[in-house]
Amino acid sequence: MLKNIIDSGYYYNYYLNWVSSGGGEYSTPIWAVLIAGVSVVVTLTLSVYLLFEHLSMYQNPEEQKFLIGVILMVPCYSIESFVSLVNPAISVDIGILRDCYESFAMYCFGRYLIACLGGEERAIGFMKREGRASSKTPLLDHGHERGIVNHPFPLKLFLKPWKLGQWVYQVIKFGIVQYMIIKLFTAVSAVILEGFGVYCEGDFKWNCGYPYLAVILNFSQSWALYCLVHFYTITKDELAHIKPLYKFLTFKSIVFLTWWQGVAIALLYAIGLFKSPIAQSLQFKSSVQDFIICIEDRWALLQWFTSMFSLQSRTS
Repeated sequence: MLKNIIDSGYYYNYYLNWVSSGGGEYSTPIWAVLIAGVSVVVTLTLSVYLLFEHLSMYQNPEEQKFLIGVILMVPCYSIESFVSLVNPAISVDIGILRDCYESFAMYCFGRYLIACLGGEERAIGFMKREGRASSKTPLLDHGHERGIVNHPFPLKLFLKPWKLGQWVYQVIKFGIVQYMIIKLFTAVSAVILEGFGVYCEGDFKWNCGYPYLAVILNFSQSWALYCLVHFYTITKDELAHIKPLYKFLTFKSIVFLTWWQGVAIALLYAIGLFKSPIAQSLQFKSSVQDFIICIEDRWALLQWFTSMFSLQSRTS
């Protein structure tokens, strides 16, 4: 009977509440706690060192304050994922904290790039100059002209080419900000739906809230990523001194790939393809995701060390 309750997506939230109230004996496997715990300790150690290095040479506050906000996302992800792994019953509540800081980190990353361009006014001025350019040079591999942003298929069926200028800057800025707003909305909605027992995290069923919020958030993330790609492509030459491609790919892998990783795990569970010993021992979809995040975030943090060294070379 217990196995039927666990396997049923409809009773998934009921089971978590039952465990948290003392009705069940499930506990996270000790091997998972140890591996995740060691990874979190490594992450926190590297985080403290990296933050100390930034603060000890705090010579570009307009850039560094936003970069520090992004770096703090890594230990926040690790700690929250570890707590959720140890106690799956509060995974949804922990998720809202993680989602809120993730959206804030997205804002910090965008502001960091703008600060590296010399501020918002200079960024807008740069786009206006590019918009007035008439010579044709490729901005992107799929047919961009200098000063013009063409959209790939199928977006080009609905969107006209963008001429660089203040309007494009505002569109890109709003594309990033809307993700912050929708991320917060979906996180709060998940907690409310969880309270009524109809969220069903990881279950793709019409009477559950998870698939609907996942679709909304996926569209929001995709548009934010699309705007970030264009912003990077337009400004990559101006930002060459900070090696933007490496930072862009690192941030994208932490934020966007982490979300899509969770959706992929849920889909694999839904179609019955996730039957590895690790998945079976952890029992919950959220626990598998939390375990993976605890391990992979320390490698993401190592990539962020390049930001400190590039900054050090500029300030020395």
